[in-house]
Amino acid sequence: MLKAALRGGAPVLLWRAALVAALLCGVGLLPWLSRTDPALTVLRARSAERTATPEVLDAIRAQLGLDAGPVRLLGDWLGGLLHGDAGRSWISGAEVTPSVLQALGASLLLMGGALAVAAVTAAGVCARTLRLGAGRRLDERRTAGSGSALLATLPDFLTASVLASVVGVRLGWLPALGWYGPRWMVLPALSLGLPAGALLGRMLDDLLPGAFAEPWAPAAAARGVRGRTVARQALRRCVPGLLPNVGLFVVGLTGGAVAVEQIFDIPGLGRLSLQAAVAQDLPVLQAGTLALVVLAAAVGGLARLGARLLIGPALRDGALPSLHRPTPSRPTPQPLLYGGLLLAVIALGLARDPLALDTTARLRAPSRAHPFGTDALGRDVLARVGHGALDTLALAAAVSAAALLLGATLGLLPRFSGPLADTVNAVPPVLAALLVTAVAGSGPATPALAVTAVAWAPLAAHTSALLRQERATTHLAATRGLGATSLQLLRHDLLPAVLPPVLRHALLRLPGVALSLAALGFLGLGAQPPSPEWGLLLAENQPYAERAPWASLAPAAALALLGAVAVTAGGGVRWPRAPRVPRRHV
Repeated sequence: MLKAALRGGAPVLLWRAALVAALLCGVGLLPWLSRTDPALTVLRARSAERTATPEVLDAIRAQLGLDAGPVRLLGDWLGGLLHGDAGRSWISGAEVTPSVLQALGASLLLMGGALAVAAVTAAGVCARTLRLGAGRRLDERRTAGSGSALLATLPDFLTASVLASVVGVRLGWLPALGWYGPRWMVLPALSLGLPAGALLGRMLDDLLPGAFAEPWAPAAAARGVRGRTVARQALRRCVPGLLPNVGLFVVGLTGGAVAVEQIFDIPGLGRLSLQAAVAQDLPVLQAGTLALVVLAAAVGGLARLGARLLIGPALRDGALPSLHRPTPSRPTPQPLLYGGLLLAVIALGLARDPLALDTTARLRAPSRAHPFGTDALGRDVLARVGHGALDTLALAAAVSAAALLLGATLGLLPRFSGPLADTVNAVPPVLAALLVTAVAGSGPATPALAVTAVAWAPLAAHTSALLRQERATTHLAATRGLGATSLQLLRHDLLPAVLPPVLRHALLRLPGVALSLAALGFLGLGAQPPSPEWGLLLAENQPYAERAPWASLAPAAALALLGAVAVTAGGGVRWPRAPRVPRRHV
């Protein structure tokens, strides 16, 4: 295994190095790609009241060496990096390396707490399937959805705001601001870990029936092996397929927790990257991005190594059974019920005016006149949820479909897509949006391009992990021995095994895609006020979460309904009907 890794590792390392170099060059050229004056941006970040005279701007250019051009600046920064010097901040003048390392340490601590919460949440989501599988009663399993969908679609900034205002301020149980010890880590870890754990738990719950259906499981039960032992081995069988996505979550929780770090005033790497990107403080932004890329490469390598160790020699010898023959869950009418409720809310909202202002009815509680209450400007929340659904759902569905197609296609080429997914996932969301805007320009399609550029990575990682295991199955080796071509194996064996769980994974991420699209409005991209897009509704009403929680809970509930529809639809839809009477043939 080690020799094979060494033989095939050189091209992968070169490809990863090329991606890192391209990313750092893109970050270093960001002001020039976006056609903005870095001297003016730095001046505004240093002192918003100072007048931007030509003399002042020329002095900043001379101080920072901007006249030498972006290529020279990037070369000087890389040259200093080889000697352990990441430069000085363009805003504060402080050394970059200590500040980035300190922020990285805070983010890693927060990530550790969030992963602990995620592990407990994932265990709760798949506990029923484990219990039924241990008792050989998987035929009683129904499609899970409501609770896990609600958790998976919870926006982290809304969860953080509610926990900070209610648990931290109103009840006083835990501190709501600062970063001074373990007690300050509980609320932000809950905000990040609950949705991540629900998503991982749903993915694990989707794989477990296939493990319990493998030949070893009934054989172990017949020999009197305890159900707990069988469940533990089934869990070990499924975890390797999720480890690459766990690695992506680790990096995402480290550099992408911008909103949570802002709300709880945590000096983490995500917050530092946001401030550096907005101020175009290139040394800090480049060093932070490099730290995340290195972390992504290390975590991705450990995830792949962990998967190989958990599976054991069967992966090398092609002796794995297939995971894609699970006991099917019972189709239920839940998707129809949730979808009907969502459509009813949208229809009622469309009959109302989403822009009508009534300053005498600001932040009114739900009533007969305003079933979902009103917002800070007196506008009807139900009307804004209904009118915002059209753009939100249509664009989210299109982006999810594009991400699924891109992720599944690239996932079939793991040597190419693995380093690319690690690198893309390491880019903070705000930086990804700025880079896409700099290349594609600001326009109606920019938010979709920005989200699609990063949304494919988890799906590609999931596809690659399942494909690696399916290629090592015994039935595939037998089919290949019978003379099947590579194209036939791909079409009739590999794709039917890999695509269904990846499709359900994409459905589970649909509400998150909708929220990511709307969140780009803060960067001047996509929808802007007074647009009733759901993500903007959450953001606009977030400051009033304690005084008027209904204004934020209404769009959050709509997103949760969307998540419930997506999750339950993955197990099949069936409306209860009377049994058919067989017809007599004369």
